[in-house]
Amino acid sequence: MHTVPDGVEVVASRDRAGTSAPLLVLDAVTGFLDAHGVGRGPLAWRRIGDGHSNVTYLIERGEDAVVLRRGPRPPLPRSTHDMVREARIQRALQGRGVPVPEIIAVCEDETLLGVPFYVMSRLDGTVVTDTVPAHLSPAGQRRATGEAVVDALVALHSIDVSTGELAALGSPEGYLRRQVERFRGLWEVNSARRLPEVERIADWLGRNLPASQAASVVHGDYRMGNLMFARQAPARILAILDWEMATLGDPLADLGYLTATYSQAGVPGTPLELTPVTRAPGFPTREELARRYQGRTGLDLTPLPWYQTLALWKAAIFCEAIHTRWLRGERPHDTVFGPSLEAGVPRLLEAAAQFAGLNAPSRG
Repeated sequence: MHTVPDGVEVVASRDRAGTSAPLLVLDAVTGFLDAHGVGRGPLAWRRIGDGHSNVTYLIERGEDAVVLRRGPRPPLPRSTHDMVREARIQRALQGRGVPVPEIIAVCEDETLLGVPFYVMSRLDGTVVTDTVPAHLSPAGQRRATGEAVVDALVALHSIDVSTGELAALGSPEGYLRRQVERFRGLWEVNSARRLPEVERIADWLGRNLPASQAASVVHGDYRMGNLMFARQAPARILAILDWEMATLGDPLADLGYLTATYSQAGVPGTPLELTPVTRAPGFPTREELARRYQGRTGLDLTPLPWYQTLALWKAAIFCEAIHTRWLRGERPHDTVFGPSLEAGVPRLLEAAAQFAGLNAPSRG
């Protein structure tokens, strides 16, 4: 049985939950699956993934297996953890040349689990994080794995977003300026300490704002750890996962995030390098990833350091929110990640300043 911070994780029925806010209510999920014709009989469940906010379960019922994804316990920050929107984005991308899971059913009724959730198809694949699957271990497959990451991103950015349901995701005009302004404001809300380099980098980003060359779906958290690969060679992506932050905007924001958080031998690590295996021989470098993307899109990558700076500066701000919650005792079972951000957030800011070509920030 898994346990998670802040209460009981799974209960058989709502009347057994007491004052806790369970993440999974088995009779509610059973009724929902019955209504959508998914499986028969009792449920078996297992928590999967390593997300720090949204929660994902593998649900097995008879011969059927599906994946249920929900947000964290309420109260939720406004406009975050919107599972209904996340499911809608994936449905809109279905059949557009981008690998996404099939969305089976969406529940907007918050009385079942306390928050909306959705159920998607289970895919038999593997996520590459701190180990390399045997079939992707040979040097040629390591390179092909990195190239597949870029090619899937190019496919996403190639989709026409000027019409149809995707056009309603947001306005790409002014995306970069909005990102800087929004995250600048979030620092004041999320931080319990003063780190002057946050404002210094924000000022630099505002003064050097590049002109967007294109508009596309922006995933917002595009990295190897959010991709599911097939279990056999050659390297092939079955699905891009975790669409919570997706919107319309500047495609180079995704490339900046991918390359800035990509682990590479000889480059100091940060808390956002979540797939350390790419430091091993055979994987493409950050520069090689960027060249492959440029060769397939024709975009000018001269301003890429600006986007890499933005990526790590934003990462520092949302990691600071996690650190502050840990300081307040809101993550009592987090004995590793939250405490590590005392030094991890300044390290992210230092890496962001290096991409910007600024002098190393002070730790004051």
